[in-house]
Amino acid sequence: MSENAKISGFIGKKILRLISLLLIVSFVSFMLIQYSPIDPVRAYLGEMAVSAEHKAKLEEYWGVNTPPEEKFLNWAGDILKGDFGVSLIYRMPVTDVIKERFAASLALMASSWMISGVLGFILGIASGMHKGTLFDRAIKTYCYILTATPTFWLALVFLMIFSVQLGWFPIGLSVPIGVTAENVTFFDRIEHLILPALTLSLLGVAQIAMFTREKLTEVMSSDYVLFAKARGEKGLDLVLRHGVRNVALPAITLQFLSFSELFGGAVLVEQVFSYPGIGRATVAAGLMSDVPLLLGIVLVSAVFVFTGNLIADIIYEFIDPRIKQQETTI
Repeated sequence: MSENAKISGFIGKKILRLISLLLIVSFVSFMLIQYSPIDPVRAYLGEMAVSAEHKAKLEEYWGVNTPPEEKFLNWAGDILKGDFGVSLIYRMPVTDVIKERFAASLALMASSWMISGVLGFILGIASGMHKGTLFDRAIKTYCYILTATPTFWLALVFLMIFSVQLGWFPIGLSVPIGVTAENVTFFDRIEHLILPALTLSLLGVAQIAMFTREKLTEVMSSDYVLFAKARGEKGLDLVLRHGVRNVALPAITLQFLSFSELFGGAVLVEQVFSYPGIGRATVAAGLMSDVPLLLGIVLVSAVFVFTGNLIADIIYEFIDPRIKQQETTI
């Protein structure tokens, strides 16, 4: 099979997989929302007292009495036309809400993704170089603790220590309170981004660090590394020449596969830090039964995670076939 035919087949399979994924995810999510015990009208009104006529209008607006199957078909038909509907709680098009919120979340997720990848890779290399030492055991203990730490708990601890007690960082939000949009500077946004990004990134360090450590240990015990040692190569130069070059691409592949954990962690971190991103919009849409917004976010998040997996698969299939060969031989 030619390379072009292989690539075309690969792309075709991925497109079909994405379409089927979106169909299944949207249908399951829609039905879960429909059979949720949350009353959207009551959730929207809260303790507010309204007349029966006003409540009936809200039920009609929310489509409470419309059969779920009919609502799903109507929604799916609008999606095929490019219409994601209007958010019931924000009273604006779903696409506008997602664009605004996802842009804020993208800055948070991208910065934490980079920090966790770089820091995890460095710690993994350092741990693998000093395997069996006290330094190696300290890094492994640190990674095990992070793996067992709930995201929201770590976010609350960081918020109380660094924002409330020490006052080093702002308490939540993405911009200063009471400042108009045109007066918000780039450094204001960075200041509000640092603590949420660090919190989210620390939780992604453990996986990449432990993976890199194990891969480096395998590489350093291989025959060609032993031959390099026999030629007189040693120390950091040996690790950089033969170790880092062979573990970097598998580590990058794993980092792209972590998009789902990254998105899930962002939802919790944004909630704790009151960060106005896609995560907070997801929670609000779920609690208020805002079906158009929640389903729009579900589709966008599914595409986001699929993109990370797709990049990892491209590396796996075409850029570094050794990864596939290694797994085949195990």
